[in-house]
Amino acid sequence: MIGEPGQQEPGLTRREVLRLGGVGVLAAGAGAAGWWRFGPQSELDPRTGAALVEPAVLSSESGVLDVRLVASRGERPVAGRRANVLGYNDGLPGPTLRVRPGDTLRIELVNQLDQPTNLHVHGLHVSPEDNGDNVFLAVHPGESFQYEHRVPEDHPSGVFWYHPHHHGNVADQVFGGLYGAIVVEDPPDSAGGAGVEVTRERMLVVSDISFDESGSIRGASMQDRMMGREGELVLVNGQVRPVLEARPGERERWRVVNACASRYLAIDFGDQQVELVARDLGPLTASDEGDAVVLAPGNRADIVLTAVSGSTTVQLAPVDRGGSGMGGMMGGDDAPATDAVDLLTFEVAGTVVRSERLPNSVSAPYPVPAPDLRRQEPLRSRELVFETGMGMGGMSFTFGGREYDHDRIDQEVDLGTVEDWTIRNDSSMDHPFHLHVWPMQVLDAGNGPVEDPMWLDVVNVPARGAVTVRVAFDRPGRTVYHCHILDHEDAGMMGIVRVQ
Repeated sequence: MIGEPGQQEPGLTRREVLRLGGVGVLAAGAGAAGWWRFGPQSELDPRTGAALVEPAVLSSESGVLDVRLVASRGERPVAGRRANVLGYNDGLPGPTLRVRPGDTLRIELVNQLDQPTNLHVHGLHVSPEDNGDNVFLAVHPGESFQYEHRVPEDHPSGVFWYHPHHHGNVADQVFGGLYGAIVVEDPPDSAGGAGVEVTRERMLVVSDISFDESGSIRGASMQDRMMGREGELVLVNGQVRPVLEARPGERERWRVVNACASRYLAIDFGDQQVELVARDLGPLTASDEGDAVVLAPGNRADIVLTAVSGSTTVQLAPVDRGGSGMGGMMGGDDAPATDAVDLLTFEVAGTVVRSERLPNSVSAPYPVPAPDLRRQEPLRSRELVFETGMGMGGMSFTFGGREYDHDRIDQEVDLGTVEDWTIRNDSSMDHPFHLHVWPMQVLDAGNGPVEDPMWLDVVNVPARGAVTVRVAFDRPGRTVYHCHILDHEDAGMMGIVRVQ
């Protein structure tokens, strides 16, 4: 049975919903296409079934990682075909950047696009000022800029990502192919002996995209911008339905990034045995076992999977994230239309591998939990409200009725304080809330207190619901919070916070 956005699906326990950040129910709908056109007479199926190819990896050496990222448009392989897309360093995704706590990450961003861009290191707990994670910078066509991020010694390990954040261009540039993963490595002694041995680690960057008849990125319609666009093709590392192979009993660590502009990912692993051990920048106190992981746009997951014999199609179940409430006015149902989507095929065959004899195993320690902020008294409580409505130029997306203003400070916060923020959603669709720089400990995910510490940098706020988070503002600077349905962010659903 299908419920209202943000309600719990009968198949998920209350604990699972809390673990998954309060994302809305799974629901049925009309389907997304699995092909695109090149020319008016031809329908060309994307190539499927190829072995998974992971992005190139650039790792730090002697405490430093120097990277040159060139943002450009051009023909590159997508789903086994050549298409005209955006990308970093001619790849889709861009290279995976691997650093350790205490490292310095330097990124030279070169803009070969025909519009301004910049670079946001999503989830990293680094400075938002100067040439740090400064989203107010604009790197214009033909220009370059040198970013420098000093990763704190106590930075949590995990998977993060990078993408453009120039206001007004974010959704187009991310949807077009500008994104890549960042891994903060596990320190050698981080697990204190706890964890699991795994055979291999895989990076899975999930995105979606649509093409027009020429093989170029399809532009967004008014409906796309109202609801947040969902592409006709769902990609894993730029491939459609790639194949992964393993032997029964092998354990693998899957790092999954939701790099979609708007799509929620409800990942169904079928009969495979999975443990969700971390989400975003926060480990789970005790790993969750199950077969469903739900990620809002921008979320990441760290999963340990034990291979079960057979061929498994890992799917994305449909997610009901509600509608804009303008369906009747626009002449129909305005909720995104999606069927279940085949994400990848996991082929498990051969001799069973016993856990004590994992071949070529490497340690995958469970990350160290962050301090529990519930032991600290908040200095202040605030309420931020997602609102949608009709404005002079069409539909409006705001916080408290005010669209984003580059020159306005919306929240002034004292450095070194802890605050509780309640984000209320007065609209008829779910909105994922993202705060830059400072991690959020979720106190209430929309359906009651969270029993165990849960740290996110994107938390879903259900339609007509609310979530409450606690934040330690431990570094100075000015940055933003916003809806991570990127079309909504570009339309004005963003505010500025300054800590000093």
